[in-house]
Amino acid sequence: MSLPTSFLTIAQAAPAAGAPGNPLVTFLPLIVLFGLMYFMMIRPQMKRQKELRAMVAALSKGDEVVTNGGLAGRVDEVGESFITVEIAPNVKVKVQKGAVSQVLPKGTLKSA
Repeated sequence: MSLPTSFLTIAQAAPAAGAPGNPLVTFLPLIVLFGLMYFMMIRPQMKRQKELRAMVAALSKGDEVVTNGGLAGRVDEVGESFITVEIAPNVKVKVQKGAVSQVLPKGTLKSA
């Protein structure tokens, strides 16, 4: 049984299966995907954490803050890892420094 000549020319022209390619081209999509994830997810999150640490370190008596739980008040005392927040006249609560979500501009609580 003889094979047609067109089949033989196609078989000779096809590259060998399993020929190794350039490793850089193989991993390029993964490298690009990691780069995109870094600039779109990891880097902004690190920036927010850095800003939050700086804000918590700069807390002082008299600052008006809002906690993660939604309590708004004025800082009465600053300790090593806790702060005392006055949420109403003669009502003070002790919260962790990390629970502070934002520092309000002065006078915000009086207008609320």
